[in-house]
Amino acid sequence: MNLKINDVHFTADQKLVEFLNKKVNKLDTFFDGIISAEVILKVVKPETSNNKEVEIKLSIPAKDYLFTKKHADTFEEATTLAVDAMKKQLTKFKEKRKEK
Repeated sequence: MNLKINDVHFTADQKLVEFLNKKVNKLDTFFDGIISAEVILKVVKPETSNNKEVEIKLSIPAKDYLFTKKHADTFEEATTLAVDAMKKQLTKFKEKRKEK
């Protein structure tokens, strides 16, 4: 899977990039046909709670893409929430595909 990370208005450190790679690459275990993944990291309204935003967009065959967006106090927490939501979407997509 090809993974692209966009960090908006800041530079993500190496530990965060490695964390993102590890978490997002685990999505391959739920669905083999993932073409690419794009992760967008944003800080929304600095100095407020839940100001870290993570968006994950997966390109998959037979459909344009799956998308999820989550907010949390840290990028790691938001990433975990977004990956969990994406797992649910992939599972539903896989089940619908089997029904056809």
